[in-house]
Amino acid sequence: METQSLYHTTWLPAASLCWRELIRFYRYPSRVVGALGTPLIFWLLIGSGIGTSFQSQGAPNGMTYLEYFFPGTLMLILLFTSIFCMISVIEDRHEGFLLSVLVAPISRRALVLGKILGGSAVALLQGILFVLLAPTVGISLHPGNIPLLVGVLLLVAIVLTGLGFMFAWLLDSVQGFHAVANLFLIPLWLLSGALFPSAGASPWVRWLMKLNPLTYATDALRQSLYLGSSSGGADVSSLALSLTITAGFAVVVVLAAFAVANRPLRGNLG
Repeated sequence: METQSLYHTTWLPAASLCWRELIRFYRYPSRVVGALGTPLIFWLLIGSGIGTSFQSQGAPNGMTYLEYFFPGTLMLILLFTSIFCMISVIEDRHEGFLLSVLVAPISRRALVLGKILGGSAVALLQGILFVLLAPTVGISLHPGNIPLLVGVLLLVAIVLTGLGFMFAWLLDSVQGFHAVANLFLIPLWLLSGALFPSAGASPWVRWLMKLNPLTYATDALRQSLYLGSSSGGADVSSLALSLTITAGFAVVVVLAAFAVANRPLRGNLG
């Protein structure tokens, strides 16, 4: 009886909300273009602009900047997608849908899980599409790497979507959400090794990068792309350490999202 009650109050509503996030995101082509197209343009312009001038002791010899920047762009796609997806929390609040969910006989855990899993699924699909471009910069995709890579992408997507959910729950406007999310998440991305290795940075920047949980998420992406080879670079944490910290951070973010969701919503509930 308890298992059946948990199914109806948590897992079924969470699955329904997750599916709704998938449908809602792909119903707006502009969001798909923004989440995938903008990082792709950054990758091509920045990667091609820096080109052969890129030299760092933290990257393997012969690696072009387009190749080095590939995992960082993958991280940026997950970041952009999570931000676009979690705008739905604010939109649902203004449209009155969120109020109807809150008064329904379901737990708030279901709401949190549905939103985070839905946003993570969308980000995962966007990330997999970009991964298909890896061979164009010399990154070989071996079948044995794919399960690990998908798992790492999902972990990172959960982290970023969970952070986006917390910002959206605490804020009442889309403009404010974008401002705060960019102020907090973009610097985390910049200091994750996505754009430059820590080896060539100033000492205080290297310390910030070591303390940044997203640094280990980026390292995990690099390691999963280059599994079994040394092409990931010397300035990269071990796969075991990167996975452990990323998984631990994902758990902390989800638990924090549960705690935040128990707080009253700000602003108009419809």
